[in-house]
Amino acid sequence: MAEVRKKEARKEYIIDKKKNKNKKNKTKKVVSKKQEKVEETTNKSLWVKFRIFCHGVKSEFKKVHWPSKKDMIKYSFATIIFIIFCALFFYLINILFALIQSILN
Repeated sequence: MAEVRKKEARKEYIIDKKKNKNKKNKTKKVVSKKQEKVEETTNKSLWVKFRIFCHGVKSEFKKVHWPSKKDMIKYSFATIIFIIFCALFFYLINILFALIQSILN
C-alpha cells in the first residue's frame, strides 16, 4: 500500500514539474485528508468544536459494555476478598519481621 502511494506521489510530482516548468515559484501543495480535517476544525468556532467533542463522547459511551448488577456484585466481592487477603499477608510479614528483629536484639 505504501509503495502505491509513493508511486502516485512521484507521478503527481512529475506532472506538476512538467506543468510548472515555466512557473518557478509556484508549487502545488499536497494535503492529506487528515490534514484537511485538522485545518477545518481549527477554523471552526469554540462552540462548534465543543459540539463535535460532545458528539464524540456520546458515540464512545454507546460502545462501552456496562456490566450487569449481578456482575458488579461478583467483582465487588472478589475485590474485597483480595484486599483482605493482601492486608493479612502484609500484617503477618510485619509480625514475622518484628519477631526476627526482637530475637536478634
